Amino acid sequence: MTLGRWIEDRARITPGRVAIDFEDRLVTYAELDAAADAFAADFAARGLVRGDRVASLTGNSPEHVAVFFACAKLGLILLPLSWRLSPPELGYQLEDAEPALFLVDGARAGLAEPTGSRTERLVQPRPGTRHEDASVADADPLLLIYTSGTTGKPKGALLTHANCFWTNLGFDLATGIRPEDVVLQVLPQFHVGGWNVQPLLAWWKGATVVLERSFDAARALALIERKRITTLMGVPATYLFMAQEPAFASTDLSSLRLAVVGGAPMPEALLETWLERGVAIVQGYGLTEAAPNVLWAGKPYPFVDARLSADGELLVKGPNVFPGYWRNEAATREAFTADGWLRTGDVAEVDEDGCYRIKGRLKDMFVSGGENVYPAEVESVLHEHRAVRDSAVVGVADDRWGEVGIAFVVVDRDTTEDELLAHCRERLARFKVPKAVRFVDEIPRNSMGKIQKSELRAGVVA
Repeated sequence: MTLGRWIEDRARITPGRVAIDFEDRLVTYAELDAAADAFAADFAARGLVRGDRVASLTGNSPEHVAVFFACAKLGLILLPLSWRLSPPELGYQLEDAEPALFLVDGARAGLAEPTGSRTERLVQPRPGTRHEDASVADADPLLLIYTSGTTGKPKGALLTHANCFWTNLGFDLATGIRPEDVVLQVLPQFHVGGWNVQPLLAWWKGATVVLERSFDAARALALIERKRITTLMGVPATYLFMAQEPAFASTDLSSLRLAVVGGAPMPEALLETWLERGVAIVQGYGLTEAAPNVLWAGKPYPFVDARLSADGELLVKGPNVFPGYWRNEAATREAFTADGWLRTGDVAEVDEDGCYRIKGRLKDMFVSGGENVYPAEVESVLHEHRAVRDSAVVGVADDRWGEVGIAFVVVDRDTTEDELLAHCRERLARFKVPKAVRFVDEIPRNSMGKIQKSELRAGVVA
C-alpha cells in the first residue's frame, strides 16, 4: 500500500505518458520518477531518516510532486504549509512539527524568512545515484496536514500510506479515473484535497494532470476548453468564481465528464447554473482526518462506514480514517467516540435509502426560539435570489429568541434588505429567516474557500 511504489510502477509501465502538464511544460512518468529519485537521494545524503518531517512552502509544481514521492519512497513525512498564512501562524506549525528540512520556492522566501526557520530553496537536484529504498510500512505517516484552525490552534492531522491508499481506492471504485483522463488540478497542495481528491489517483492510473500553480477562474475556464479537461474537483467558491466570469457562457465545456465539489455544501442555484451549461456537478463530502473522502453523492465511499450519533452528528469509520493528531493525545481522544468512530463535527440526516445529507456544522448551528437552524440551508435559499452572488449566515445572541441569524450578502444588482427577507420568508420557516441582512463587498474565506464565520460573528458583536 506504500505510495512510493505507485510512481515507480507507472514509470516502468507507461514511461513516456505525460504525468503532469504544468504551464505547457510536459513531464512524463519516467521523468517524474527520476525527479523523485533525485530528491530522495538528496534527502538521504542530508541524513534524513524514516519518520523525519520535510516541510514545504510552495505553490503547486512538478518539483513539489516529486518531493511528495521522494518522501513516500524514504518513509519521510511531508508537511505542506499554506502560503496564505501569516509568518506567526507558519512559525507555530514549524515549531510544532520540528521538520528536519524546510523547502521554500522563490516566491515564498519573503514569507518564510520572518519565521526564523532555516530554509532551503526548492529546486530539482541533479540526478545522481539511486537511493536505497527505505523499509516503509503501510502504517507509516506520509502527510502531516494542519487543520484550518477556525477555532483555537491548528492541529496536525497525520495521514498514513494506508490512509491514502484506501481513500484513493474507494474514490476510484465510486467515480473512476481513466488512463485517458485529463485532470485539472487547481486545489492547493497544502490541502489534503490537493493530493487525495483526483491527483494521486490520476498518477496511480496513468492519467495526465494539468497542474496549476494556483487557482485563477478565467484561466481555469480557458484550460477546460484548450486542454480538453475531462474531470476536475473544486470547492463551491471554485465553481462560483468560474460561473461569474464573462467567458463562462461561451466556454466549450463539452469535454467535462466529471466535476466534483467538496469542502462545503454547494448551493442548489449554483448547481443549476452549471447544469444549464451541460455540467452535472457531484457533491462529495470529506474531512482532513478521513484523508478526506467520506461521502459521494450522499452515499459512503467503498470501505467507509457512516452512522449518526444521538444528536445527529455524522460519525465515520474505515481504513481511510487517520490514526490521530501529531503529538496531541488529548485532541486525538476528543476526535473519536468511545467505540472508535471519528467525530466529523457535522450534523446530517439520512433517508431510507441510506443517503446522507449534511445539514451544517455542529458549531455553526444556532438555536432560535428553541428550533435548530443550520446556516447552510438559509445560504442556499439566498443564492436562489437573482441579485445574490455570495452569502453567509451566522447566529448571534438575541434577548427574545436566544439566537437569531444575520445574513451577509454580496450582490451584483440593486436589491434591498426587505426584498431579500421576503424572498426567504416565501421559502423558509419563520424561525429560519434572518433577522437582518448586511451588504458586504466580499465574504471572508480561508485558504480552501471556506467561509470564516468567526470573523463575521466577531464583526456583529463588535
